Amino acid sequence: MGATDSTLSLDTAWQALVHAVHPDREPPAKASGLRLSAAGWQAARPVAPEARALLDCLTPLATRPGRLAIAQLGQSLDGRIATESGHSHFINGPESLVHLHRLRALVDAVVVGAGTASEDDPLLTVRHVTGPHPVRVILDPRGRVTADRRLLRDPEAPTLHLHGEGARPEGSEGDHVKRLALPLVAGGFAPAAVLEALAARGLERVLIEGGGITVSRFLEAGVLHRLHLLVAPLLIGSGRPGLVMTPIDTLDKARRPASRTFRCGDDTLFDLDLDAPSS
Repeated sequence: MGATDSTLSLDTAWQALVHAVHPDREPPAKASGLRLSAAGWQAARPVAPEARALLDCLTPLATRPGRLAIAQLGQSLDGRIATESGHSHFINGPESLVHLHRLRALVDAVVVGAGTASEDDPLLTVRHVTGPHPVRVILDPRGRVTADRRLLRDPEAPTLHLHGEGARPEGSEGDHVKRLALPLVAGGFAPAAVLEALAARGLERVLIEGGGITVSRFLEAGVLHRLHLLVAPLLIGSGRPGLVMTPIDTLDKARRPASRTFRCGDDTLFDLDLDAPSS
């Protein structure tokens, strides 16, 4: 059942979250009845259940002071993000896509690796929710992303193309595309150096969106504050894994981050707090 005239709606809660992150760019929700204080959200009216769930899920991101680095992966029950051929569309449901676009709207920059930029050819804009587009960032150590990819052609949002020193990417800078050379470490970029380079440009809230190798590198480097895993109720049985990290010998070396779960349509969202002490 949706919100009635006497309750605060999902849309109102979302507008309040966006305004909390971008107070200078986004107007507050119209007659929202929501006020953010040190004690959390104060509501002048009852809050609809779906709006309360949204606030519970995303307030830790919206209210985190200083820098934020969050990663997101959508996967099957058996931890696959694509088939062996690379097909990944519709692993997760439409509600998970909306959640991903909400994450984009709550950050300054969204980061993908060269493989994702080339194979998936994403736009990385906010289309399924209201909110500002993030700066789109391509990690391209070898300069292999071609100029026909939409991130380099589409002017709807700015793109920062990070390439290795000595690499010669196709195309040239334009109104919406800027390039920056970074030093290589073992053939790639050091995740901490990427975040420092973005912060130096005022991009302090960062979403690492994919693919699995890129997310795994940022997770293993210990630079992520949170990880959102969207798990779909299907078994693929083969294909490309999500997280791939250095093997461990015994389970006492496994990470056990504090976690919360939320329903996301038919999918389950695992919100992992990587800052909290392991259980």
